[in-house]
Amino acid sequence: MIGIRFDLRIPPFGKTTHGEQYAACLDQCAWADEAGLDIAVLSEHHGVEDGFMSSPVTLAAAIAGRTKRIPINIAAVLVPLHDPIRLAEQLATASLVSGGRISLVAGLGYRAEEFEMAGVDRKRRGTLLEEAVRAMRQAWTGEPFEYRGRTVRVTPKPAIPPVVMVGGSTEKAARRAARLHCGFFPSIADVKLKEVYEQECAAIGFGGGFVSLPGGPGFVHVSDDPERDWGRIGPHALYDAQTYAAWQTPDQRSQVHVQGQASSPASPATTAAAGTVSRLAVDDVRKSGVYQVLTPDECVALAQREGRIILHPLMGGIPPALGWESIELFRSKVLPRLRPGS
Repeated sequence: MIGIRFDLRIPPFGKTTHGEQYAACLDQCAWADEAGLDIAVLSEHHGVEDGFMSSPVTLAAAIAGRTKRIPINIAAVLVPLHDPIRLAEQLATASLVSGGRISLVAGLGYRAEEFEMAGVDRKRRGTLLEEAVRAMRQAWTGEPFEYRGRTVRVTPKPAIPPVVMVGGSTEKAARRAARLHCGFFPSIADVKLKEVYEQECAAIGFGGGFVSLPGGPGFVHVSDDPERDWGRIGPHALYDAQTYAAWQTPDQRSQVHVQGQASSPASPATTAAAGTVSRLAVDDVRKSGVYQVLTPDECVALAQREGRIILHPLMGGIPPALGWESIELFRSKVLPRLRPGS
């Protein structure tokens, strides 16, 4: 599985603009579509200083307009922050625009600031997510139904309703996914969660379940000179690792957090006031294995070992030109060896 991912953040030291990043994202999704990649993945957060993508359904529709075949996954839609009926309408439109290529991971959300911004009680997020998933599925039938004491209807209905998976990192999330008759998309490769999900599916008689455990690094950059490019990418990787680590709550686990413990705020992973990055801090992030800058040969070996590659060419505000260098090298020197004849 070969995917391409975007969250379109720009750190304080970034040398690009959001307009440039969004334009590059659309161009790179068109590239991924033509190159035969398997999926384009978008993320969602709100009110972040660096401009983290806040409207992924809108961007998914824009990507659909620039592509012909690549599936588009939003991982995750922070469902409790949205009005379910409006969200159902937006996703239905994106599905129609894309010819049914939209899927989503229904996420609870965890940043307190986002719940405050949306005026939503964070303590009710589990209940709100379950209510929303059920409402959206009813909405996509195109028929009227009762929602919170009123009759609602979503039209036009999608010809192919979006596939809904449920995210999370707890046994409670695994059981919720089964209870909602959804696939399970845990944020951490914990086999115990898979077992709990499968047990719950069996207990309730749901035979259509599946689990997608994460694996491999979250960022791969292909380079003919990894040492040179670590010097260019290091500040962006450090920024990405630090901010994700700072957002983690006691009830939140993720693959990046577990693999990247060295880049937590308590470690030496700090950014110097002058805007340069501590060599020790970048080395910490590099050793975590979450971010990898590889030669084409190393990338082929990784793909064969892990069974997946995730390209993230604009990670942490990487300048588009640098991102293009990586993915073009991937296409010319890696992809033909993974998929002869591509």
